[in-house]
Amino acid sequence: MMNSANTIRVVIPLTFRKKNGRPKILPPADHGPAEKRAQDAHVLRAIARAWNWRRRIERGEASTIADIAMTEKVTDRFVSRMMRLAWLAPDVLEKLVIHRIPPALSLSDLVAVADLPWAEQVEAVFGAVGSRTG
Repeated sequence: MMNSANTIRVVIPLTFRKKNGRPKILPPADHGPAEKRAQDAHVLRAIARAWNWRRRIERGEASTIADIAMTEKVTDRFVSRMMRLAWLAPDVLEKLVIHRIPPALSLSDLVAVADLPWAEQVEAVFGAVGSRTG
């Protein structure tokens, strides 16, 4: 049995937050991980779906967003919003998909960034860190 004089207590202040409907444990704000954070699979999957839908329309396999929504069994509003990811700036896509740099915002906010001019998207998606990396 350990004596209280020999016991070391470590307290790590963690934060709980919901991300994509699931609880996620966040490290302290001043924590610097040894290796880069992995890209969120939801972001990569959403980008892949958006590009697939864009290609289907360009090839004539689907003529409208409603056609895609019916095939995918989702709403046309969802397809319309998510499809914006197919028009993210090439620099943003490279950092997200190839370099696997995670965005500094949610997937919903990432969709909104696609409406910005390409020159502004890197800063909006990654903040000051993303504009210096890659």
